[in-house]
Amino acid sequence: MRDKAKELCSEKVEAFTKCCQDTGFLMVIKCRKETAAMKECLTLYYKDPAFYEECKAEYLKQREDFRTKGIRPQKKQKLPTNT
Repeated sequence: MRDKAKELCSEKVEAFTKCCQDTGFLMVIKCRKETAAMKECLTLYYKDPAFYEECKAEYLKQREDFRTKGIRPQKKQKLPTNT
């Protein structure tokens, strides 16, 4: 659910990540606006009952596939970071 919400809020997550990378140690103070925007976007999805049900149905389908066919869900490959 968290990964899916991050994909849907990708612009806000990218803005937060860029701010943190550019600012370094002072990110706690200087990236408050980006942090608040990202949290607000993610919280909207976390509290949305339709989004919750969609993620739940997807999880139950993956669990059923694993139990009946032994098929593990494919994890999405994370993008490399510039560290």
